[in-house]
Amino acid sequence: MDTQVDVVVVGGGNAGFSAAHAAAERGRGVLVLEKGDAESSGGNSFYTAGAFRFVHDGIPDIADLLDDDERLPVSVLPSYPPEAFRADMEKVTSGRNDRELTEALIEDSRDVMRWLHGLGLRFRLLYERQAYRDDATGRYMFWGGLAVGSTEGGKGLVAEHTRAARAAGVQIRYGTRAGDLVLEDGRVRGVTWRDDSGGRGTVRAESVVLAAGGFEADAEMRAEHLGAPWEHAKVRGTPLNTGDMIRSAMVAGAASSGDWGTCHSVAWDACFPDNESNRELTNRLTRGGYPLGIVVNARGERFLDEGADYRNYTYAKYGAAILEQPGGQAFQVFDATTRARLRTEEYDMPGASVVVADTVPELASAMDVDRGTLVATVEEFNAGIDRSVPFDPAVKDGRASHADPPKSNWAVPLETPPFYAFPVTCGITFTFGGVRADTGARVLDPSGARIPGLFVCGEMLGGLFSGNYPGGAGLTAGAVFGRRAGRAA
Repeated sequence: MDTQVDVVVVGGGNAGFSAAHAAAERGRGVLVLEKGDAESSGGNSFYTAGAFRFVHDGIPDIADLLDDDERLPVSVLPSYPPEAFRADMEKVTSGRNDRELTEALIEDSRDVMRWLHGLGLRFRLLYERQAYRDDATGRYMFWGGLAVGSTEGGKGLVAEHTRAARAAGVQIRYGTRAGDLVLEDGRVRGVTWRDDSGGRGTVRAESVVLAAGGFEADAEMRAEHLGAPWEHAKVRGTPLNTGDMIRSAMVAGAASSGDWGTCHSVAWDACFPDNESNRELTNRLTRGGYPLGIVVNARGERFLDEGADYRNYTYAKYGAAILEQPGGQAFQVFDATTRARLRTEEYDMPGASVVVADTVPELASAMDVDRGTLVATVEEFNAGIDRSVPFDPAVKDGRASHADPPKSNWAVPLETPPFYAFPVTCGITFTFGGVRADTGARVLDPSGARIPGLFVCGEMLGGLFSGNYPGGAGLTAGAVFGRRAGRAA
């Protein structure tokens, strides 16, 4: 049951396939070990919306990457230069991002998109997620430094990666769980495995690329590193990311890196019956429209600035804020005016949890929230709005409510019935702590020395994110460092 290849990649998501493609382009014999069977494969990549954040100079610079769309001529996409990407990474992590890894991410981001497109992966502008239509001009205004995603989201991304890998002669073994790394004379020479049928063996290889995700699906590891409340977080993505290969890498001498105490987590439908690892709905259980409304806890009180920044820069930390509230739940509240602007794919999905009422007191009763508290919260919020400032959802408009806490942008009064409350909880996406590596994706030991033959990419790579995350940076990082790993392996 032993196998010999040039490169073995552990994990069949975006990062792992990027490593496999790059190694195969060099003529290497590549084997991908995927823990999930064919029906549950793809890692977290399958569950994403497929958004990629990368440097570009607007639509003329990227039009050749995009599927045809009749809306392109009336779309406005501001350029996203390296300095903006760098500033966003530093802002959302409060400067705790690894500078060298960040520079590598930014430097390769545009080219890696062209490389993926050259492999046959398809991309489109994310009109339904990242643009608002200007009623006066009919133009689609993109916002937040993010506009491009894989066609058909994460499902399309994984399918196209798989097709490209098979076309390049990459072997894929599904239902195969990697185990211990094989060390000989200080060098990694392979990895043990066992499959769903009970088979066991060892893949010997010149290089091993680890792309097996974080530990977000392991409740005990979440409680240990993130804190006890995180044991109850809902797992948005694959249930297979349980930290196995992080532990194996540490046993083999790898150093840890990154922020093990924080993660990517979002507002998530709290009451949908099948709200964990749902492969049919995937990302549609996210509730990302909160910048247009208010968020209250089970006491009917606001507890965060819903308009602090574009959704792209706050959504990955607000799941944690919700988890800290009583019962680990909250409600996103809108009126008829703001409800009409919410994403159809999320808020109109079949079975979406929602409470509707004609008055705020009636809404409070339906939410099982104290009527007086919610009424007072809404009245304070409405009274604090500077209505002299025009509302513009495509920019940080400065239309604030000077309530407590304040809402910095996009403050629209809740006054037009009916009123809507969407119950949300914390959905965990991936963990930020992982394995230490250099900019070539080579795994390092605690002294900073390379462990020969061992590479890491994707969510296993620690150091890029801390506390928060700019939307779309994860898939780009997976492709960038996956390609770097595959080119060096």
